[in-house]
Amino acid sequence: MADYSMNEKMIIVQYAIKKYENEDIVIEKLKDILSEKDVQRNIDTLIGTQRIRRIGPENLQNNESHTELPELPENLKPLIDNL
Repeated sequence: MADYSMNEKMIIVQYAIKKYENEDIVIEKLKDILSEKDVQRNIDTLIGTQRIRRIGPENLQNNESHTELPELPENLKPLIDNL
């Protein structure tokens, strides 16, 4: 696993949620990139800061009406494309 900054981890999780929405699938897709604990921690942080919201028991959604999705840094584009 590569070493990502806290901000990069949150961006990775946000873009994974945009792509898949189901929390279990997001965790599964990110397991080779981030630890499950990192993914859960970032989901909790993103919910707490209202950047994402929980829709039902399993689905997550970026709260784009509240905050815009951050711009994807060049170094993370290949990673997100391969999810």
